[in-house]
Amino acid sequence: MRKTTAVITVLIIFSFIVSIYFYPKVPETMATHWNFRGEVDGYMSKLWGLFFMPLLITGLAIFFLAIPGIDPKRENIAKFRSYYDGFVILLILFMLAVHFQVLLWNTGIRISPNSVFPVGIGFLFYYIGILMENAERNWFIGIRTPWTLSSDRVWKKTNRLGGKLFRIAGIAAVLGAFFPDLAFFLILGPALFIAGFTAVYSYLEYQKELKETESKIKT
Repeated sequence: MRKTTAVITVLIIFSFIVSIYFYPKVPETMATHWNFRGEVDGYMSKLWGLFFMPLLITGLAIFFLAIPGIDPKRENIAKFRSYYDGFVILLILFMLAVHFQVLLWNTGIRISPNSVFPVGIGFLFYYIGILMENAERNWFIGIRTPWTLSSDRVWKKTNRLGGKLFRIAGIAAVLGAFFPDLAFFLILGPALFIAGFTAVYSYLEYQKELKETESKIKT
């Protein structure tokens, strides 16, 4: 935990240093958001454009570092803590990459987000799959439905399946870098499918478990 906190602290400080370095290089009004076609459709003032992402990274880091200590099932999180810490660091690295893309764009180096984001999101999805496959039942991390939270067996089956699906979704997301016009759909489509499918799957598995329990009681 101390090593993870140290790495995250260094990354946060680095994000602020980068923003300070780019301060004289960017315009007073910065492009900060792009639509799914890769066209700029949102702007921020220079100050917010430079420091919004570092502040967001800081807030998320504090939140994610607090989760293992506030979850009622913190002992379960401890069992897969190394995977969890890896996810937090990977997420911050992804956000730093997004921050760099914004800064570079505003200095005239026009790297399309449709070429950068799909790869980063693909890696995140793939690692989320690994994290889910190793996650034990808790209130913050993994596929949390009323049925997975009510049964260790349903939790494990649902999250193991969801983990495999998220790894496939990660590969699909990376393909978006090669097909920029489809990037939005290659990212959002699989994610929505997984959310709906695993919710239904967890319900069916829970009903199956109830029937098996009732059958055992009768016999």
